[in-house]
Amino acid sequence: MDRAERLQALHDAVRERILVLDGSWGVLLQAKGLTEAEYRGERFADHSLPVQNNPDLLNLTQPDIVREVHDQYFEAGADIATTNTFTATSVSQIDYELQDACYDMNFAGASLARERADAWTERTPEKPRWVAGSLGPTNKTTSVPTDVNNPGLRAIEFDELVVSYREAARGLIDGGADLLLVETIFDTLNAKAAIVAVQEVLDELGIEVPLMLSWTATDLAGRNLSGQTIEAFWNSVRHAQPFSIGLNCSFGAADLRPHVLELARIADVPISAHPNAGLPNELGEFEETAEITSGQLGEWATSGLVNIVGGCCGTTPEHVRQIAAAVAEQSPRPIPAIEPRMRLAGIDAFEVVA
Repeated sequence: MDRAERLQALHDAVRERILVLDGSWGVLLQAKGLTEAEYRGERFADHSLPVQNNPDLLNLTQPDIVREVHDQYFEAGADIATTNTFTATSVSQIDYELQDACYDMNFAGASLARERADAWTERTPEKPRWVAGSLGPTNKTTSVPTDVNNPGLRAIEFDELVVSYREAARGLIDGGADLLLVETIFDTLNAKAAIVAVQEVLDELGIEVPLMLSWTATDLAGRNLSGQTIEAFWNSVRHAQPFSIGLNCSFGAADLRPHVLELARIADVPISAHPNAGLPNELGEFEETAEITSGQLGEWATSGLVNIVGGCCGTTPEHVRQIAAAVAEQSPRPIPAIEPRMRLAGIDAFEVVA
């Protein structure tokens, strides 16, 4: 399939069934126990700073391991692979002094996912696979001041973040991503920078690449770091006309459900959800089993809340396998017709009702 055929198949599929994303990358890559030298590979053998546990670097230095993870998730039933690029922005990679390698990380991450997605599609053409280029939130916030005595001071400026996201997005698209997934959105202004960057790249290239937006709550009350509720967030970004809007990370599925329910009520696009395998214990381990996670997501599907499901932190191919089985016979959430009104947002949503 070429890009246009893949996109048409994607739009058809999301209307017909619940699509399945893959799961966590960190839990599988960390289990490899790779050494500093293995992270460096030949290209970065003489790099000045330690790079161990920089997962996105493995796209360049250990591509076979990245291929293996994609194969594990596709074999488990994933329809959509997320690229191993969650921290592959210059803003995040500056901590390793690897900001100059970011385009290459994103290009390689998308190329590896594209290679495996195409191989699995060829194997089972009745079940095409797609690639979602992952754009993480970065380790900086544009909304929260860094000095209580200087409320205008930020760790990064909006325009700087746009430049960083633009480079990452270009690498993902050039590498063959079908969609771009702006995920784990804890800061709405950061997400807006990503949206601007993506649109600039698409305008430059003259192509269509669907945009997935995935919000994360920072507390059980259901607000992100910007202080916004999920409805306020949706009002803030709906102008981008995303392919889907959703939630990921935060908590386990049980605690995420009220926010999925609220989003399903208000959004006139497909809903995605990929929760953590619960919250980590005191040792940093995720204890929510595949049976628990899949049971929760299966109930969401039965209740008509979701169109795309998967796993975030702590989830494994077994989680994805059981999630895929739980939603296989379920119908996707019908997309509601939402009456046009003036809808605004501060930290809370505001709707003008005539």
